[in-house]
Amino acid sequence: MSEIVTAAMIVIGDEILSGRTKDRNIGHLADMLTAVGIDLKEVRIVGDEQDAIVEAINTLRARNDYVFTTGGIGPTHDDITAEAVSKAFGLPCEYDDRAYAMLEQNYAERGIAFTEARKRMARMPRGAEHIDNPVSMAPGFRIGNVHVMAGVPSIFQAMLDNVMPTLKTGTKLLSATVHCPVGEGTVGDALTAIQVAHPATIIGSYPKYLDGKFWTELVIRARSTEALDAARSAVEEMVAAITHPPGRL
Repeated sequence: MSEIVTAAMIVIGDEILSGRTKDRNIGHLADMLTAVGIDLKEVRIVGDEQDAIVEAINTLRARNDYVFTTGGIGPTHDDITAEAVSKAFGLPCEYDDRAYAMLEQNYAERGIAFTEARKRMARMPRGAEHIDNPVSMAPGFRIGNVHVMAGVPSIFQAMLDNVMPTLKTGTKLLSATVHCPVGEGTVGDALTAIQVAHPATIIGSYPKYLDGKFWTELVIRARSTEALDAARSAVEEMVAAITHPPGRL
């Protein structure tokens, strides 16, 4: 039987919502999870508001196997993710001894003052596990099924590389693509009927426009080869019937 493993992502930061910073982490996480059979079911973008972050964490961790957050674990006053995650789990947010010592040594070796602001990056919920950060040292953390990571893409990607081997994986979705030379409006009704007849599949319709003409990319996804092949055959027959109806030369 196919095992379905699900995940959600929370992107944290006013700078994302204002458009000042363009997110580059959602697509990377989706690619990495899809490759190991984990379905990314939802992405929320939340501002730097503690109650909103807490609500998102508690809602999404209750209905997914994993939650991944990005952003808000830096040294400034608006980096409040550690406090919000602690509140969501009902745990104190405190300096982690190992993270504190690691950062203190790192800054000392570089001749940089270990300021109160920089010390903030050693805070996490009591009992959290580190997510190593080989780029800038300040760790992310894991508590329950929630993985808290940096928003800077290069750091997020490095942290995620350390997280991926620890995750339970599911049955990968297989996919097939059928080119349809007409627009969605022409195939919509027939495609709906095929989806109803093949409930073990997910059929997506993606409109395209090129050289003054509309066409449609039809993508079929399923967790078994049998279900995928059956639905793909039905879609191909539907496209053929619409584009080359009987009696037309």
